[in-house]
Amino acid sequence: MYPRYAAERARIILADTPVLGIVGPRQSGKTTLAQSFGDDRRFISLDDPATRNAALTDPVGLIRDADRAIIDEIQRAPDLMLAIKQSVDADRRPGRFLVTGSANILTLRDMQDSMAGRIEMLPLLPLSQDELAANGPARFLDRLFAGNSFLGAGRDRDLIGRVLTGGYPDAVTREAGVRRRDWFAAYAKAIAERDLPDIANVERAADLPLFLRMLAALNGQPVNATDLGGRLKIDRKTAQRYVALAEQIFVVRTLPAWSSNSVKRLMKSPKLHFVDSGLAAMLARVTAAQLEHDKTPFGNLLESFVLAELEKQCGWSEGRYDFSHFRDLNSSEVDIVVEDSEGRLAGIEVKASATVTAKDFFGIAKLADVAGDRFVGGVVFYDGSDALPFGDKRRALPISALWSPAAISK
Repeated sequence: MYPRYAAERARIILADTPVLGIVGPRQSGKTTLAQSFGDDRRFISLDDPATRNAALTDPVGLIRDADRAIIDEIQRAPDLMLAIKQSVDADRRPGRFLVTGSANILTLRDMQDSMAGRIEMLPLLPLSQDELAANGPARFLDRLFAGNSFLGAGRDRDLIGRVLTGGYPDAVTREAGVRRRDWFAAYAKAIAERDLPDIANVERAADLPLFLRMLAALNGQPVNATDLGGRLKIDRKTAQRYVALAEQIFVVRTLPAWSSNSVKRLMKSPKLHFVDSGLAAMLARVTAAQLEHDKTPFGNLLESFVLAELEKQCGWSEGRYDFSHFRDLNSSEVDIVVEDSEGRLAGIEVKASATVTAKDFFGIAKLADVAGDRFVGGVVFYDGSDALPFGDKRRALPISALWSPAAISK
């Protein structure tokens, strides 16, 4: 079993908060993590039809005698959260309930307002590369904002394999090739036939498999609901709703455009990224054999992979970080803009090639200009071997610096 570095933060939350919510994609390991916090908790799975019917019919009665409980897949009976609220209002001991959700309904405004001060959310995404390596938490962003040198990471010789595999535990353990593709295909089928229809009424459910493939084709690109709707022969608002639903169940995420009150000439469209690069590759029908002849599709997959690794590490970072992308009307862009809780900024570019030049820092230089004193550094990740300086606060790093123990120790 692989370590889950978010477990420490989960323990901290359980020690001072009545309810811990672990949310993330289905099959990302939420239930396994929840069950690791003691056998003395009552386990209530809403995937079980009889239990779900009880939760829908009499949510208060279902948890009336639950002193400490794990409630799995709570999005399947959301009214149960109101029963939990009543229970913890009567007994505010920390760590009473641990709930998991494969849909992000727990972050909706009305749900958050009703549970304010009672619940803390912990996202759990598929396995990160430092969890797979079991070398200890990498905390790349903490080190970047602290000015770490990242020496000694070296080139990763299985980068394509990592990106095409992704981080779902069941996908990682399957043999590369047919067995892994079969798992992803079954997972995508479950998303289209069960998960999306479970959380909303979908007018044209038969179109959902095609919709997921189209999203994969648009991975790493600005969101264009009009174009997406045209391909599916649906209107723009319906296409936007479909994207929002896919984001709600952690299939994709929309990366907002970075904005500043002092800079008006900036693009405002968000970019679409799959949460797991392996799922995106399967849906887009990108294979290792294909990439041997044409690496064109690899760039956007790699960008999504890096963004996902950074977001995963936020689950055990000391700092708190928000992500966006930067692009001005002159097409100067930065793939990932990271902002910490103090308002400081870092820019990250992702390249699939083994070489890097000063031109690759052009967008980062633009971001540094508009950010001023808030700018702490810029990184170009590339498929190379060495950490290279490119002027003040700018460096090129091997992509493996994200998780390499050599880079962690410097």
